[in-house]
Amino acid sequence: MALVKWDPFKDLLSIQDRMNRLFDETLTRTGRGEGEELARGVWSPAVDIYETDESIILKAEIPGIDKKEVSIEVKNNMLILKGERKFEKEIKEENYHRMERAYGAFQRTFTLPNIIEKENVKAKYKDGILEITLPKVKGAKPKHVKVEVQ
Repeated sequence: MALVKWDPFKDLLSIQDRMNRLFDETLTRTGRGEGEELARGVWSPAVDIYETDESIILKAEIPGIDKKEVSIEVKNNMLILKGERKFEKEIKEENYHRMERAYGAFQRTFTLPNIIEKENVKAKYKDGILEITLPKVKGAKPKHVKVEVQ
């Protein structure tokens, strides 16, 4: 049997990660998530947001949800994402060994910058990932200015 060196910092990082997730889930459920308005529902999908030169992209994990159950609205510089994951009725609860996936309605609200062309927002849904493309106004592309240090 090979000896494995114990690394206490690895355990501390694991505990910290678990605590961060616990606090994030709790804050999201009470509506105090980062930069978001009051969240409604029992769960919130994980979201990545990144920016390119032409647009801002939001990707949300919503596996198991029919795209007809998803609503996307742009209103007053806010992007409102709503949906619902319905519980599978044919499986009785007493037959479950473990139940970790969340069910029910969700709502996430994100503040948009003023540089978004609200009329040209597009969304696509594939393999459980909802991708929302928020194009920037043509003149809003960042300019690169070189600054000399003296």
